[in-house]
Amino acid sequence: MATATSKAPAHDAWPLRRKIKYIASAIAALLALWFALNFADIKAQARLGASYGAHVACSCRYIEGRPLGSCETDFEEGMELVSLRDDPKNKRVTASVPFLAEAVAERRGAFGCIQLNEREMDNLD
Repeated sequence: MATATSKAPAHDAWPLRRKIKYIASAIAALLALWFALNFADIKAQARLGASYGAHVACSCRYIEGRPLGSCETDFEEGMELVSLRDDPKNKRVTASVPFLAEAVAERRGAFGCIQLNEREMDNLD
């Protein structure tokens, strides 16, 4: 029963669904901004990881003679995104971080495993 002193129920101007949508949009915008501001650092870290991975895997595969699958155990912590490809004909290993970086190391006789520069990578067969 309503009395003269009771108040009408307050209506929430922002329903829960709308609040969640705006909070999720704000978080997504902040993440996009963070990624945009740190993209150069992220790409540099990816290139470093790919280069290190190619060199370590090439040494493991063509100097130590181990299978490529066992070479990933030599990687440092945090290199889970680095993937490897083997080219046994040319004694070459390619390491890549998807969408960000790629590096190639090649066994060159007594010099061991050498990182290929951008021009050499562009001229690969």
